[in-house]
Amino acid sequence: MDDQAFLNTLQSCLDADNFKRQAAEVRKIVQKFNDDEYQKIPDEQKTILLMSALCNVQLSSPIRAFAAVMLRRLFSTNFEAFWPKFSQEQQGALKKELLLRISHIDDDETIRKKICNIVAELAKNLMENVLLRNHAIHRKEHVFMFDFCNIDDNDTNQWPEVLQFLFESANSNHNSLKESALVIFESFPGIFGSQAEQLTTLIHQIFLSCLNNPDVKVRYTAATALAAFLKHNNEDNRILTVYRDCLSCLISTVTHSLQNSDEDTVLKALIDIAENSPKFLRPSIDEIFELCLQSMQNENFEETRRHLSLEVLVTLSETASGMVRKVARKFMNRLVPQLLEMMVDLDDDKEWSTKDTIEDEEDDSNAVIGESSLDRLACALGGKTMLQYILSAVQTMLQNPDWRYRHAGLMALSATGEGCHREMSNILDELVSGILVFLKDSHPRVRYAACNALGQMSTDFQGIFQKKFHSVVIPGLLSILDDHDNPRTQAHGGAALVNFAEDCPQRLLVEHLPMIIDKLDQVLLRKYQELCTQNRKLVLEQIVTTLAAIADTVAQDFSPYYDRFMPQLKYLFKNAIAPDYRMLRGKTMECISLIGLAVGKEKFINDCYEIMQDLVKTQVDFENLGNDDPQIAYLIGAWTRICKILGKDFEQYLPIVMGPVLKAAAFKPEVTVLADGETDVEEDDNWEVLNVGDQAFGIKTSGLEEKSSACSMLVCYARELKEGFVNYVEETTRLMVPLLRFYFHEGVRAAAAEALPHLLECAKLRGDDYVRQMWQYMNKELFKAIEIEPDHEVLGELFSSLGKCVETLGVSCLTGDELKELTTILDQHLKKHFERCDERQEKRRDEDFDEEVEEELLEEDDFDAYILNRLSDIIHSLLVTYSESYLVYFETLVPHFYQLLQAQRSVSDRQWSLCVWDDVIQYTGQASFRYQQYFLQRMADSVQDASPEIRQAASYGFGVMGMNGGPVYARACADILPRLFQMIDQPDSRSTENNTATENAIAAVSKIFKYNNSQIENFNKLLQVWFSWLPIHEDTEETPHVYGYLCDLIESNNPVIVGAENCNVPAVIRLFADSFSKSSIEVNSIVGQRMVLILKHVQTIPTIFQTCMAILSIEERNALAAALSATATPAQTHSNSTLTSSVGVMPTHNGRGEHVPVIMNNHHASL
Repeated sequence: MDDQAFLNTLQSCLDADNFKRQAAEVRKIVQKFNDDEYQKIPDEQKTILLMSALCNVQLSSPIRAFAAVMLRRLFSTNFEAFWPKFSQEQQGALKKELLLRISHIDDDETIRKKICNIVAELAKNLMENVLLRNHAIHRKEHVFMFDFCNIDDNDTNQWPEVLQFLFESANSNHNSLKESALVIFESFPGIFGSQAEQLTTLIHQIFLSCLNNPDVKVRYTAATALAAFLKHNNEDNRILTVYRDCLSCLISTVTHSLQNSDEDTVLKALIDIAENSPKFLRPSIDEIFELCLQSMQNENFEETRRHLSLEVLVTLSETASGMVRKVARKFMNRLVPQLLEMMVDLDDDKEWSTKDTIEDEEDDSNAVIGESSLDRLACALGGKTMLQYILSAVQTMLQNPDWRYRHAGLMALSATGEGCHREMSNILDELVSGILVFLKDSHPRVRYAACNALGQMSTDFQGIFQKKFHSVVIPGLLSILDDHDNPRTQAHGGAALVNFAEDCPQRLLVEHLPMIIDKLDQVLLRKYQELCTQNRKLVLEQIVTTLAAIADTVAQDFSPYYDRFMPQLKYLFKNAIAPDYRMLRGKTMECISLIGLAVGKEKFINDCYEIMQDLVKTQVDFENLGNDDPQIAYLIGAWTRICKILGKDFEQYLPIVMGPVLKAAAFKPEVTVLADGETDVEEDDNWEVLNVGDQAFGIKTSGLEEKSSACSMLVCYARELKEGFVNYVEETTRLMVPLLRFYFHEGVRAAAAEALPHLLECAKLRGDDYVRQMWQYMNKELFKAIEIEPDHEVLGELFSSLGKCVETLGVSCLTGDELKELTTILDQHLKKHFERCDERQEKRRDEDFDEEVEEELLEEDDFDAYILNRLSDIIHSLLVTYSESYLVYFETLVPHFYQLLQAQRSVSDRQWSLCVWDDVIQYTGQASFRYQQYFLQRMADSVQDASPEIRQAASYGFGVMGMNGGPVYARACADILPRLFQMIDQPDSRSTENNTATENAIAAVSKIFKYNNSQIENFNKLLQVWFSWLPIHEDTEETPHVYGYLCDLIESNNPVIVGAENCNVPAVIRLFADSFSKSSIEVNSIVGQRMVLILKHVQTIPTIFQTCMAILSIEERNALAAALSATATPAQTHSNSTLTSSVGVMPTHNGRGEHVPVIMNNHHASL
């Protein structure tokens, strides 16, 4: 294609009017351009043609600007594919021409800036190591998997001429060249690569000089460039010190821009600094607060500028909360009233409460900005700092005759609960009493705000709120459901009831269930009539959702009301088929399936198949539903719940549902690479921005939630149907594995991870070879995902997935090289764990450290504890599967778990380290003794730790040491007994917080006594004490060990346990009865059947049995009777050989041919 033909192609996609349109329109033009003739041109030819158009000053500015946009996009998306195809001479000529065009100071200013951005993009790509090795996003194929890697410290700039150009331009006498140098620097602040440190003085001087330049444009551009530079170096505290003298110049520049310019770029730069380098602003924090507060109050400013001024303060509070809290007293008494005044800025729309269609509030309105800012400030600064100012103002507002002030006051309470949780908890009674009054306010929007406050508090104070206020809040919200004249308020009362029900204990909601059901039934009937006569559906949609939430919480207790609602819901679902009713029909689907899940298959089955036919019809029409049709998400959720209800019976519907579900799960969002300065995506609610390294991507969010739901649905199918899902395993696997690195949605990645072990389980029907091939397809991607996953919750899911895969596949799962690779990845994560811990300790030494900062750091501790927990699960799976053979790889991790166990580490660090050492002992036995110097003494000390979690883990460790450790641990087992006995005998050892640890200690003693007692002295005396500790019932994993050992002692006629003249037999039988009544031992378990056989023998001796029964409670007698009458399956019954092989037991037969022990008629009579 020649130049003229290419220009014609450009012109056909763009005219001057188009270029003046909104940036979103320009993006559409670019997209159209990509999809047409442009795509047919080879990239290297595109580059030459675009450069030709860009440098042709005879062309119109819009054409040249459009060419610049496309050239930069070409560099940012396809650079690695086409750049090497140019010869070095061609590359050099292109670079030279770009710098030459910038030097033409008489050129169009807009064009020159765009060329500067191209230069920055080219320089970025020419670095030896690029932050994103493959950051290409191909629009047609929507490739969006990223490899994260770090820039090498030895990066060098591959374009030395550009550095010389930067310094020459920055020191030029022409301000336009200074500005150009700063634009390049802003677009790529890492342009100096590894030379940046050597050039620190020169770079610093450039900034200082330009921030003091008389030319306004230079100063403003210097401010934005400084913000980018600080962001790029935000982890280098030395930079903050070196550039601190630029701060006063920066503040002066911000002040000047506010007073003399309509441009807000400098103010936005201040926001960027507040977000990325808040400590840099410390010396001027008072000045910044004063400046921004004055700007907020300046009525001559546009609202946008006033909101940006507020954003500076809110962002600074979020990123440097400790620093802001120190000056809060000076400014919060002015800032909080200003926010509340913004929340009062509401239109007095008389029809607001009667509208049937709710339009989203404008995100940039004063009321919305004020409320969200108050919420953010409360969360950032905490209740100690904020609550006093909020309550002081709100109390006055709630007494104001103007409804807008009462509304704002109540909405402020809604926004404050999360951030001021602890302080508000202390005055919750007073707050709730005050809010309830406004449910009867004369104005419907105030009643709406009262509902909002109660609903939000139900979430923010979940549990305690429901327990304390159910008797007043439920009737209050139900009264709002009678407000038929104000449907929007009425619907919000139903929404608040949903919030309350979701976190309400079942028993409390059941108390009010008849009243709730009657009210919902009345409203549902009336609103259905309004739908038919007036086409009003807002409240009906909400009531259906409220009914679903109530059923979901009360579960089986909803069964008596099932027949009351299901016919109406089925009718509504079948007949609400008009386009306007899509949301109503979707919510009805949700309600029906949730009710079915609540009442169970037996109750639901009569209606289920009829509903299924309608759902199938909807599913068949899936192709006709638009991507934005709300029915899609509800449909996917309904199918998932019905699959859980029907189980295997759901298989018959798979051929119908899988196509649409796979289509939704395979949805590929629209993605665009964002150039610097592109803000249209950020301002579009349908788009989100994802920053990966220095590159920003815009992602269109519509369809993402449906994709996530569909992926979760596939997990459900694989988990519930197992081999019944085998025909869809391959296609689902090929879909899910790449989604492990779908960085646009955490839920999608988490579902993909969760699916893998279930898919392997499903595939077993096709044989081991097929499963191995599947795993080979999975494991490399799973390893890579674990290595680079940025979200801690998804990382935990990935860890869990890998552990389950290993246990599912067994020893053939991983090769030696793969085990080594996996252990290396775990090693890297443990190193990161220590780095994050060190960073938190550094924050504790910071001058702004305070109690609230400590709370934030403790939350970060919890995140790390979660990751450490899941990481230990992988090691558990590896040890379970590979046993001693994994130790050769585990050697790499030993120093980490030794370090985690030290006394100065956090409770969670020590707990999970102990758990790993417990697994090492349990699954490698005597081989673990080689590491005893790393854990044995610390484990012994931990038995008496102040933390019950530590005591539990340590006790369990000595238990498996006794059970699996063998003779090499005999001395350690004997030596730990005094500490275990002391721990168990503590006065508060059976308190709620201590009982689980105590029961683990009792189980540990039981295992040591049974399996590793060779070094124990005074055994019988200790056994008497052990017997006195029983019963135990809380830790059902340990109770079988304890009661199994008790059965051993009885079967062996142990005189300490049986007692003289069988005197302890009643106590033994009572222990058995207690364990059955509390379900700590299942009757049909192996130990339970041993206990039943002993009981049956005692039953044959009336005198002893009557004595036993006389000391039992009614509950214990009933449990004993049920155990004696239960019939175990052969697989569950304990073998006779176990009963009869014990020394001292004489086998005999009862009337049913069962072997039973015999009571001996002598002095040492025993069972």
